[in-house]
Amino acid sequence: MPGFELFGDREKSQVQDVLNTGVLMRYGFDSMRNNHWKALELEEALAKRMQSKYAQVVSSGTAALTVALASAGIGAGDEVIMPTFTFVASFESILALGAVPILVDVDDTLTLDPIAVENAITSKTKVVMPVHMCGSMADLKALKVICDKHDLLLLEDACQAIGGSFDGKPLGSYGDLGCFSFDYVKTITCGEGGAVITNNEKYKLNADHYSDHGHDHVGSNRGTETHPFLGYNFRISELNAAVGCAQLNRLDDFLEIQEKHYNSFRKEIETLSNITLRKVPNGGVENYSFISFFLPTTELAKKAHTALGDAGVDACFYWYDNNWHYYKKWEHLTYKKSLGNLPQEVINQLPDYSKSDFSKSDAWVGRTISCLIKLSWTQEQVLERAAKMKDVLTKFA
Repeated sequence: MPGFELFGDREKSQVQDVLNTGVLMRYGFDSMRNNHWKALELEEALAKRMQSKYAQVVSSGTAALTVALASAGIGAGDEVIMPTFTFVASFESILALGAVPILVDVDDTLTLDPIAVENAITSKTKVVMPVHMCGSMADLKALKVICDKHDLLLLEDACQAIGGSFDGKPLGSYGDLGCFSFDYVKTITCGEGGAVITNNEKYKLNADHYSDHGHDHVGSNRGTETHPFLGYNFRISELNAAVGCAQLNRLDDFLEIQEKHYNSFRKEIETLSNITLRKVPNGGVENYSFISFFLPTTELAKKAHTALGDAGVDACFYWYDNNWHYYKKWEHLTYKKSLGNLPQEVINQLPDYSKSDFSKSDAWVGRTISCLIKLSWTQEQVLERAAKMKDVLTKFA
């Protein structure tokens, strides 16, 4: 991770196809494009790879989450349960629709704690949104039981975990809807892009319309299309989709590299006393884009993270103090600050997160270090890095 590390002739060839036609937009200009439809090609390949009936590619992972929620009818006043550890896009997509993000604790999977989810359900809850952070998944089986019991949608944010699986199903395909990000630093990239997958025909149709200003895409050209409902511009360009076509074809190769590197690191780390790896639920297979582990205490984790950096072991993250990925630094959500102002109804319904008790999350995330797995490392570099990691962590274990 990420895919841009291994850009090559396949990506260049796909992009050149688009440049040769001069058609950069995914819709229209039929006579000019020489039958190149890269966004459609990516959707078909992604649906097949993810064992889903439908895929809709969009302009980003954030757009994917927004489109998925809107396509399932989520809107004003609806509550969406999400974890305290994720990227800010998770709650941004919810708020953009006038819905309300309900934060709950994570457990040793570093994703949604099913007990916390059950305790957070109200009459306004409509969606449970597990976020498969750092390449591994929530306990999807437990979450699906809860969703079925309460008639809730299960929406998987698999933006950081493409290629992983649960109970033999690709991550993103286990729930009612799944979302991916193809931004510049994801396992596969379009430069910028994202996707929604589903087996629900209505959700697919809604996603197709909503992501393109509500156009129904019926008729011989844009001028004959009608607008069943309001939508927005979340379209992906043909250039971005072209890169994605090449990268998706390389996904299995990327996963194989990541797993090989991951196992080299794991072999060294798991021998250390008082160092434990994050829990992967039974039936789960990571995409191996990160190796995440717990130190005995928050204080030791902070010191170990600093020591790893000092030793030249870069690309290791201490999420507890991270501005983007942990609730403690989401002051714009905590204090309900937004350009244009949030609707008063949303403000009234949002919990006061400045007073919330997420000590259970703190107990896990505060002790966590996650180290990125790069595709471009040689095996020699991996073994050297693994030895350094073991040497540093031995002092803190």
